[in-house]
Amino acid sequence: MRELERDTSHGAGATAGAPPLPRLALIGPGRMGGALARAGEAAGLDLAVAGRDDAARIAASAEAALLCVPDGAIPEACGAIAEAVPPLRLVGHVSGASSLGALAATTERGAEAFSLHPLQTIPDERSELTGAPCAVAGSSADAVAFASSLAEALGMRPFEVPEEGRAAYHAAAAIASNFLVALEESASDLLSAAGIDDGRELLAPLVLRSAANWAERGGEALTGPIARGDERTVAAHLAALRELAPELVPMYEALAERTRELGATR
Repeated sequence: MRELERDTSHGAGATAGAPPLPRLALIGPGRMGGALARAGEAAGLDLAVAGRDDAARIAASAEAALLCVPDGAIPEACGAIAEAVPPLRLVGHVSGASSLGALAATTERGAEAFSLHPLQTIPDERSELTGAPCAVAGSSADAVAFASSLAEALGMRPFEVPEEGRAAYHAAAAIASNFLVALEESASDLLSAAGIDDGRELLAPLVLRSAANWAERGGEALTGPIARGDERTVAAHLAALRELAPELVPMYEALAERTRELGATR
């Protein structure tokens, strides 16, 4: 089905007292695009949202474009709007891992490149972005300033990520978010293997409290048998895993070693 365009042309909003942001074409109304569009509409930005079929037309009526497409689709989407440069003068993407080089089709025609990556999990288009940190980068000081102003207008807190640190930044985000989900699903599955139902419901308070403790205290929040030096319990854990979930043994051993290292620095 053809993706529908949503055009919400309001008075441009930004940080109080700052010049209004230019008209923005947001290309890709998926989860990320939908969340950003929702935040932009709430902020009163001059914003047009379009799918692939209308990308070139909408970009030609804007000064800035933000590509909210999968990483592998960025060069193609960028090429689709390249002829809109000018009047299009700023083109960005929302990838945490892709470099600004993915926007070469427009920078070669004179546009400035930027990126804007909310450091937040976005499970659907109604995800809340207010207060989230937001990684920004740009091909010039003006491009960085625009990305920062846009992040602030959307209710986020911008911080700059150098191009050479982008892969490490995104790896850190994946460890903190994606790996956490994988880890907790593994714990829930292990409870099921042990004959205990409703693992997610039972573990959720522990997970949330542990995350809050880490946010407040960092490594000092570490507890458990490894922190106490209780290797007998660790051995019992491994024995249980070998019997019920042997596929989890390498993960447990790797995380146990990292936990020992953290415990040694406390």
